[in-house]
Amino acid sequence: MWGGLTAVFIAYFLPWQPHEAAGLRLIGWEIGEWVKFLPQVQSGEVGINRDWFYLPPVTLGLCLILLTANWSNWRWQTWVQRGLGVGLSLLAVPAWEVIRGEPSHQWRPRLIAIGVVMLMGVIVMTGRRWPDWLGRSMLLVTAIVGTILPVWAYWGVRPAVSYWLQTDIGVGSGVWLHLVGFIVVIITVIVSWRDQKDDAGASSFAKSP
Repeated sequence: MWGGLTAVFIAYFLPWQPHEAAGLRLIGWEIGEWVKFLPQVQSGEVGINRDWFYLPPVTLGLCLILLTANWSNWRWQTWVQRGLGVGLSLLAVPAWEVIRGEPSHQWRPRLIAIGVVMLMGVIVMTGRRWPDWLGRSMLLVTAIVGTILPVWAYWGVRPAVSYWLQTDIGVGSGVWLHLVGFIVVIITVIVSWRDQKDDAGASSFAKSP
């Protein structure tokens, strides 16, 4: 789990759009702002939402907070991880110039997503124990969303980038590491859930007459 989440974090700062020119070699943190200038993105022709490029830090932060749902509030590790989760989500905060000078639909979804992470942080702080199936289900859905949408956005915008740069744009190492990281998280959640059910079944069988 921790290896997969760490890979997702590192991937966001690796090249997603590879190119020989350094100015056109974009990391995950940059690409969402850069593609908004493409005519195909502005017109909606590519069929993707550029806000999806900002999902990696948001979904990563939400995963970290969900993992602490049933942790004790008296452990310092609990608060460090929750703070880290909120802090990572803030990587998606739009610049003040964007908020001040661009239409709200260009930046409001990101603020809403960050607000969801913060709200979840407040909810888990109540200390109420969550049903195991609920926490794992939310973690699984978050990881799936974080896996599919950003990568789908990159695949959707590649043809437009290739057209304007007059060269075939490949897939950067950040995209592949992002995929691997979240897939590891998804597999870990599923396997641990299955193992827990198996343990519960074995325990019930042992107690039966």
